[in-house]
Amino acid sequence: MASMWVGMVVGRMVGMSELVVIVVFVPSDDPAVGARVRTALAEAGAGRIGAYRACSFSAPGQGRFEPDATANPFIGAPGRAETVAEERLEAICERRLAKAAVLAMLAAHPYEEPAYHVYPVLTVDDL
Repeated sequence: MASMWVGMVVGRMVGMSELVVIVVFVPSDDPAVGARVRTALAEAGAGRIGAYRACSFSAPGQGRFEPDATANPFIGAPGRAETVAEERLEAICERRLAKAAVLAMLAAHPYEEPAYHVYPVLTVDDL
């Protein structure tokens, strides 16, 4: 049943290879930043499951980085290692909409170089 639920997007069945999960990390000190990135993903079509839209998952964590001398960091300073509180955001997306969703997410993100990943969706039926 779980694979059918995940495979139901925008009221129609799609194959599992047609779905991806977009994961991105945002600073968590200002909730408006995460909301802006989630909204951008949703408006581009990510987060649709069945009759629901704007579905996402968030979890807290710590991001670490050290900007080089050419960077213009949103947080921190060039040459100084940083550890910042971040939120991991995830949203499922049809593969055909994924590029537009990632571009919208990047445009809404405050970081100069946001960390993100796009994973294919596999269910027990795909194994």
